[in-house]
Amino acid sequence: MTVLLLIAGLVMISCVLCNRFLGKLGVPMLLAFILLGMLFGSDGLLRIPFDDYSFAEQICSAALIFIMFYGGFGTSWKEARPVVGKAALLSTLGVVLTAALVGAFCHFALGFSLLESFLVGAVISSTDAASVFFILRSKKLGLKYHTASLLEVESGSNDPCSYMLTTIVLTVMVGGASAGQAIYLVFSQVVYGGALGVACGLLAVWFMRRFSFSSSGFESVFAVAVAVLSYALPAAVGGNGYLSTYIAGILLGNANIKYKQTLVPFFDGVTNLMQMLLFFLLGLLSYPSRLGQVILPALAIFLFLTFIARPAAVFGILSPFKSRVRQQLFVSWAGMRGAASIVFAVMVTVHPAVVSYDIFHIVLLIVLLSILFQGSLLPAAAKKLDLLDAEEDVMRTFTDYVDEVPVQFIRFCIPPGHTWENRQIKEIVLPPGTILVLLQRGEERLVPTGETALRSGDTLILSALAAAGDLEGVRLSEKKLTKGDKLAGRTLAEAHRELDALIVMIQRQGEVVIPSGSTQLLPGDVLVLHHAER
Repeated sequence: MTVLLLIAGLVMISCVLCNRFLGKLGVPMLLAFILLGMLFGSDGLLRIPFDDYSFAEQICSAALIFIMFYGGFGTSWKEARPVVGKAALLSTLGVVLTAALVGAFCHFALGFSLLESFLVGAVISSTDAASVFFILRSKKLGLKYHTASLLEVESGSNDPCSYMLTTIVLTVMVGGASAGQAIYLVFSQVVYGGALGVACGLLAVWFMRRFSFSSSGFESVFAVAVAVLSYALPAAVGGNGYLSTYIAGILLGNANIKYKQTLVPFFDGVTNLMQMLLFFLLGLLSYPSRLGQVILPALAIFLFLTFIARPAAVFGILSPFKSRVRQQLFVSWAGMRGAASIVFAVMVTVHPAVVSYDIFHIVLLIVLLSILFQGSLLPAAAKKLDLLDAEEDVMRTFTDYVDEVPVQFIRFCIPPGHTWENRQIKEIVLPPGTILVLLQRGEERLVPTGETALRSGDTLILSALAAAGDLEGVRLSEKKLTKGDKLAGRTLAEAHRELDALIVMIQRQGEVVIPSGSTQLLPGDVLVLHHAER
């Protein structure tokens, strides 16, 4: 036991150090973790014997639950809404087209059997959210035309479709599905998975808005339970658990709940740990000596997938939307393969279906090539295609963007006899460059207005330009004003009547403005809003 714990600690520290080194090069952490697994594995330096595919499949499937859940939790629905239709088609029809094209190539060009060809296509048809998120965040790739949100939603939501296709092909290969049964399998995967994901997400939001946890940390335990249940419930009735947990994550991550500031760093840590575990275990499971035996078919599939299948699917779907050619080229290049494809390949290995080729090592090599070349060159591709936008902050596409708003909070209590006692807020003069954000009166928290009268014992929380604070009850969101927005041209005092929130700060052409009632709102302004607790 002590030896195993020692190895586990050394592996995690090695993963962290490799992640930091490769992050400077723009290479996703997946590559480092898999290579470390290979180094520790049967063919590596330490030669740790491990070939239990069934155990690895169970552990990796569990890790994918949290990765999928946080993929939804961390995606800002507000930023994704303009491209959700395109992303949904890419994550469904795009996956089917990619799988079909790769399957046809494997059968007619490489001589694979028909079903095994489409099995390879199904396994390798989804893109990797972890790699996409890592590169966009680490390189701060602010992209034009909502491209970042398009990639995030597509890569975060296309694994369920790939899983469904893989399940269908495997079922057909063992003679367990007629045409009608295959149709019902698709129906149950989508409908049960989608409906139970919505139900779990909405119930979790309702519960967290109305229930106060007795001790710090239990909100994280509750969120873990939501992630697990949103997978297990649909899986128990034949639904798609990955689709369900992704939807539940979206609903919870984009809801106005008071525990989000705690949940974001918690799930950051859990997801990183799951990714380390998953990627390292997959590397440990592999035999590098076998990669040479599959290098030719793997290289051929990688080239066809990267330069023909993926672009054909992307252009076929995005062209009717009149998307720009350079955006479609970038989305095509950003279709990196990753952990989910390898996990599905492990699932193939433990399934009773008989396959002639070493699909696990073929897929592993394709993923390594994809991460190494596509991942490393993604920032250069964005620059070459003129998609970088200096004024676009990619962090806005994630729900934890609010943690980076440059505002600090000041708290003080009104003593008896203070000159502000029994006066309305509009009658008092606040320190320059500050605004009153929250009023705590006993156990009650109020978002104040100009007519709010102050009392002795009230605790006032003011905001001012500085580093972001972390006070309970203060939750920020962001709204960008467009030319046609009904708030544009109005003063802050007039706009307050239209909003169920307080405007805390205005970002205007690179400058930060702490507003007053007479401040006029202009098109292009980014409003930082504080919402009342619900």
